Amino acid sequence: MTLSCLVCIILSFCYNKLIMNTELKNNTLKSLAKLLAENRQQVIDANQRDIASCAVEDPVIYDRLKVDYKKITSMIVSIENVIKLEEPVGKTITSYRHENGLKIENKTVPFGTIFIIYEARPDVTIEAAAIAFKAGNKILLKGGKEARNTNLFLIELWHKSLALNNLEKDYVLYLDISREETQKFIQENKKKFDLIIPRGGEALINFVVKHSTVPVIISGRGNNFLYIDSEADFDMAAKIVLNGKQRLSVCNALDKVLINNKIPDIDTKLDTLIKALLDNKLTIIGDSTICKLNNEIKPIADESAWYEEFLSAKILVAMVPDVNEAIAIINTYSGGHSASIVTANEKKAQKFLHEVDCAAVYHNASIRFTDGGEFGLGAEIAISTQKLHFRGPLGSDRLVTNKWLVHGEGQVRM
Repeated sequence: MTLSCLVCIILSFCYNKLIMNTELKNNTLKSLAKLLAENRQQVIDANQRDIASCAVEDPVIYDRLKVDYKKITSMIVSIENVIKLEEPVGKTITSYRHENGLKIENKTVPFGTIFIIYEARPDVTIEAAAIAFKAGNKILLKGGKEARNTNLFLIELWHKSLALNNLEKDYVLYLDISREETQKFIQENKKKFDLIIPRGGEALINFVVKHSTVPVIISGRGNNFLYIDSEADFDMAAKIVLNGKQRLSVCNALDKVLINNKIPDIDTKLDTLIKALLDNKLTIIGDSTICKLNNEIKPIADESAWYEEFLSAKILVAMVPDVNEAIAIINTYSGGHSASIVTANEKKAQKFLHEVDCAAVYHNASIRFTDGGEFGLGAEIAISTQKLHFRGPLGSDRLVTNKWLVHGEGQVRM
């Protein structure tokens, strides 16, 4: 399909502002879940074609790209959870009765059309679109070429579920176009969508921010930190560290560990932690103190390592004198995604939670919980690392805007 044809299709539905009720949206999502369950093997077959043509032997890309029975089940569960969510459209934000009798209300309404650009994550085609659809929006999807076969088959299931519920298939439209055409689409057809969510590398995000004239929700980098305090349960801390590297390809993975240098019996505890990290086949980068513990630890080459989101079997470990230094380091280098403190001191925990400038902050828990499903949102469309209009995992209730509805009986302003 050519870019010009896509523009014609998009123009035809951008102005068709049909408001779907809750029952219609939920029935469509139920149909989608049923079709996914009935077509598991076909989804996997399409995904195998993508995997076979993916030349890069990278465990991170493979983890993002692969779809198996477990991941399909996860998609289905996400849809079912989205169905259970409260209706996000039509909520009254404020209501005011003017002295002249006017009834003035402010209510939530859909954004309209949301454009989502993402890389090798086929589950986004289901989960992110379901969240946006629940909020009454139309969706434009542009997935990475690595997952083309999987995405196109999943879009077929979307279109079948829409047809089963007498909705036009253009409620969920996939842009099967090149990177260059996508950039041109953003640059030259800006008014054809109301919100854009880029989920990819910094080059993509920077291009979208530079050229888009509509709101952009940035699902930014991770580069997440854990601080182990002098009053921490070190066994708990070690468990949380290892859990943070359970998956390498996700934005809520752990990258940096800061350890208080006043922890009792610090040498023994550090030896145990370092051994556990090496046993899990992680490359450790350390400051001068950490490097002395084991000759397999690599020194921090330069300051750029502190800014880096690893997305690999790599972790940076460094010593700090106190919670103040830990907070300062996190606020300087982190991606603003997630950070955690392990401590038995409630006062230090509260200081950390209030002063660390991240979308999600934790006390005695793994940052791997920063996820829409884990936060009770059913699924998520992105994890926003900016402060407008919302921060952290985005659910359907955040994919709406607002409108003033004014009811009168002929009033005119004097």
